[in-house]
Amino acid sequence: MASTYIGYHFKIEPLQPATDILVAELAEVGFESFVETETGLSAYIQKNEWNPFVLHKIEVLNSGKFSILYEKEEIEPVNWNSEWEKNFEPIEIDGLVSIRAPFHEKGNLKYNLIIEPKMSFGTGHHETTHLMVQFLLQLELNNKSVLDIGCGTAVLAILAEKLGATTLDAIDIDPWSYENSIENVERNQCMHIKVYEGDATLLTHQQYDVIIANINRNILLNDIPSYVKVLKSGGTLLLSGFYAEDVPTIDALASEYQLNLISKTERNKWVGLQYSRA
Repeated sequence: MASTYIGYHFKIEPLQPATDILVAELAEVGFESFVETETGLSAYIQKNEWNPFVLHKIEVLNSGKFSILYEKEEIEPVNWNSEWEKNFEPIEIDGLVSIRAPFHEKGNLKYNLIIEPKMSFGTGHHETTHLMVQFLLQLELNNKSVLDIGCGTAVLAILAEKLGATTLDAIDIDPWSYENSIENVERNQCMHIKVYEGDATLLTHQQYDVIIANINRNILLNDIPSYVKVLKSGGTLLLSGFYAEDVPTIDALASEYQLNLISKTERNKWVGLQYSRA
């Protein structure tokens, strides 16, 4: 049975970094999906997880640094799969990767990924996922170990396995994304990806050749030390989910942890960074 959702529609001035901060804080109180708009952000929470005081802990609303207005609506249950079928178009990246839903015609590129996104983030349409796909295409992943943290639909972990990685962990804190990732891993007949529900606190004794972290700025700044602990010497850390103006802050922290910037790419003001661990 489909769930009833409560939607909040925020008008934000200026958009950044307020939007990223707002997403991070809303996720902590149970909001599970977000859509950036021209004027701000729409955020959704299941009605059974909602209460009238749900925004009281959202500090950015009262920071005084930004103007954030919002409206609330109750959204009756919908068939999300049907909604995606109406709005999700297949895409191609660099003539090598196609990302499509099960109801689209089969792609004929070298790497053809089937993603049923539902309410999860990561179809390849967003600039940051696009940047990460391009990074992965440039890496040598044969027999490598890979972590996809904040995996969304697990599209990046799935591509990494197609590119030759043989040990892969995909982690997301959102239960919906966790379930969706398992489905997409099976749908793409991947045999080496293990999916976990959680966050960087799950990273203890593992060691990875490549870590993919396509999350928002605040989570990255909090979790980069955890990534470094499980990244092999000479390993690669791929970061995205932030804007160009956030790069100096992220790069300063990365330098503190002996991460060397290898390359930087940008797409519509969103940025991807590739680091190597000394």
